[in-house]
This record gives sequence, C-alpha cells and structure tokens, in this order.
Amino acid sequence: MLNHAYNDFFHYLQVERGLSDNTLVSYKRDLNRYTEKMTKEQHASWNEIHRVDIINFLYQLRDEGKSTATIARTISSIRQFHHFLLREEIVNHDATLHIETPKKERKLPDILSVEEVDKLLDINGNSPLDIRNKAMLELMYATGLRVSELVTLKTDDLHLTMGFVRCFGKGSKERIVPLGDVAEMAVENYLQYSRQILLKKNRVEKVLFLNQHGRPMTRQGFWKILKKLTTEANIIKDITPHTLRHSFATHLLENGADLRAVQEMLGHSDISTTQIYTHVTKTRLKDMYKSYHPRA
Repeated sequence: MLNHAYNDFFHYLQVERGLSDNTLVSYKRDLNRYTEKMTKEQHASWNEIHRVDIINFLYQLRDEGKSTATIARTISSIRQFHHFLLREEIVNHDATLHIETPKKERKLPDILSVEEVDKLLDINGNSPLDIRNKAMLELMYATGLRVSELVTLKTDDLHLTMGFVRCFGKGSKERIVPLGDVAEMAVENYLQYSRQILLKKNRVEKVLFLNQHGRPMTRQGFWKILKKLTTEANIIKDITPHTLRHSFATHLLENGADLRAVQEMLGHSDISTTQIYTHVTKTRLKDMYKSYHPRA
C-alpha cells in the first residue's frame, strides 16, 4: 500500500512537474529511507502516519549525525510527498503540519579572483580540444550556466549575432542569458575550427560541446577537463564546475550589477538564493580593507 502511492508521487514529479533526473534522485534518496522506516513501524497506510512518526524519524537522522542541510532537505521532500497524498485524497490530514525546518548554515561559496579566472582561461593551444576547452570555460564564466546546462546546450540554443544563449535550467525552465564578446569569439572559433573535426564523418549531433569521440560532453568529462586546466594554471584552490558560476555572480555584483538581474541570469526562483553572493562581496571587501588600510 505504501509503495503504490510512493510510485505515483515520482510519476507526478517526473511527468507533471518535469523535474530533472538529479532532483528526482535526491527525492528518492530522502524518501526511500522514510518509506523503509514507516514500513518497519508496520503502518498499513499513509493515513496512519502522524506528526509524531515523522518527528521520530527526524530524530533518528540527527542521532546518526546527519547535517542540518540533509535534515532540512529531507523535511522538504517529506512535506512535498504528504502534500501530494493530501491533494490526491490518499490521506485526510497533513502529517507534516507544524514541523519546522531547521535553519541551514549558509556556507559562503568558494570563488576565484579575476586574476585567477584570467589564468584559468588563458588557453592558447590550437588543437581541436584546446579550442573546445577555451569555448566551454569562456561560455561558462560569461553566462554562469550550471554544468548540466552547459553540456546539454544545443547548437540551436546559440544566438551569436544577437549576443545571447538560451538554456533550460531546473524544472526545464527556459531562460535567456547575455553572451559577452570574448565568449562569443571563443564559441565561434570552436564552431569554425574544432566542432566539425570532433564530430567525425557522417555523424549528426545537435549537442554543442563534444568529446574526442564525437559524442556529447558529460558532466564527469567536463569536471576532469577543469581539474586538468586548474593544475596547469597553478591554481591551488579546489575548483568545481560550480566555482565558475559562483565567480560569475560575485564579479557581477562587485562591479555594480543589479541583484534582480543576476537572479534572472542565474535562474534562481527565489532572490534569497542570490543574496548569498552579496555576503561574499561584503566579506571580500572586509578582507581587502584589512589587507590594505594602514590602520585596519
């Protein structure tokens, strides 16, 4: 009985809400344990589950040493699930009512300085792979795309003459992001001198960035390339693909960009998510003040 509604919920998330595979995996990770716990408690239906059962499950996660962020995400998943059960009239009460979400510790994202970005993007090789790598990194830093958005870009999503790129973010939400001159030149160079060579003969592929076998670039493939380029640029920081996105947002705000505009370019549904970058800029200003002011 429990599994039946559980499967219906994931069908709803995938088909009706159009959530990405990565988001679905997160939901499943949270709800698998929750369902197992409720099954062990010998609940015959979801309607038998009440607030105290969920609280006990959350205490168990805390006792296991789960982080505040993990518990908060789990509560969100459970809440979404029980709202679905109520809407579908599988239950007659909301068991998540009055369960508070713990405040997550807001960890400031790691970013690169402008000088470090310049070092990372200083790729001067003329091989097809060098040209492709230059185009990928320039595009990512110029637009703040997530790595999943970058590797799923299609050639049709580029509008180079008008200076923008179209991408599909979380929940398949479409957004238009401006493209700077440097990134535009790097992508044009890739299309003219690299992509056709990587594509191989008689192969039709709409995805923009390809690996050396002519197939679409993967997230893991991009990660390996970024690690290699970071080492070659002698950058000590532990850089991830998201570091370029964080750096894009922080550098825009440091140079006076409007917070709402940055929110739109990043594809954040809630401006509070974007506001963390204002904390980063303030922290950097304090660090600079302490480093350079004679009486700091």
